[in-house]
Amino acid sequence: MGARCSLVVNGRAVRVSPGDTPLEAALAEGMIAPSLAQSGTPLAGQGFAQGNAAPSGRRHPARRARAETLRPALPGAPIQGQEEAPPPPVALRKGTVTEIRRLSPGIVEVVATLTRRPTCEPGHQALVTFAGLPTLTLSPTLRVDGVAEINEAVFHVARDSEGDPLDALRLDQPVRLKGPVGRGQYRPGGGRLVLVAAGAGFGAIWAIARAARYVEPAREMALAVGARDALDLYMRDSLDWLRRTGVARIVLCADRGRQRPPDVRSGPLTAHLPSLRATDVVHVAGDVATVGAVQVLAASVGARCYPIVLN
Repeated sequence: MGARCSLVVNGRAVRVSPGDTPLEAALAEGMIAPSLAQSGTPLAGQGFAQGNAAPSGRRHPARRARAETLRPALPGAPIQGQEEAPPPPVALRKGTVTEIRRLSPGIVEVVATLTRRPTCEPGHQALVTFAGLPTLTLSPTLRVDGVAEINEAVFHVARDSEGDPLDALRLDQPVRLKGPVGRGQYRPGGGRLVLVAAGAGFGAIWAIARAARYVEPAREMALAVGARDALDLYMRDSLDWLRRTGVARIVLCADRGRQRPPDVRSGPLTAHLPSLRATDVVHVAGDVATVGAVQVLAASVGARCYPIVLN
């Protein structure tokens, strides 16, 4: 029998083989369940382990309980039945706000602890109502370091720096999630994955990117992230994790910002996208103008494009 080591996942000690990822350990112990994409391929859920271990492309001898859990789709493989698959059933989830954190002048991270795990896949949206505030269409995601408990919903929410209803949000405030809605969720398989995020749209793109690195570590990925102001490029920790897992094509840009770092390009996001190919699969999240512009660029080369518009 090979060497074993201890690992704490969501506060519970498990025994794993060296080289196993925290996600594989949690799946093997039945602590989280893989949610199926519409193509039938297992997706990584939001119950990631407390830590940032990078996914590995190599396979270790697996125990019977997890034999097929994280088999990656072959790069370039067709996406079976993704357009014909019926939408997942809409579910209602209730909970309370348990964390509020300012990520940047224009972005707030809100964490809601729910009575039951959310049903959204990475890139899905939900109708989110914080008690006393208007309903928002948001994408459940992960914290910028990749952590989220299985019964948590994490949101990156844009706010107006001059005053916003979101400023009235308080801890223990009731919250309701109705979803999933939209068709922008991650679909394993296909060509290069091109991910485009504007502002708080990075939340949806981060969930997709993180899942893709676990499910398809060999799949080519390109990422472009933009903000109106360089100070709102809050996702450095997330991007560092993606680079460590092999994502080489990451571009940052901002429309303005006197203190723009050297690695942040100037100008609109659409000016810094990679040259698109007909075989690309594009996910774009953000404001309606940016999403629409990327859809036009994708359509011009015949690439599949899945929009995620945030309000």
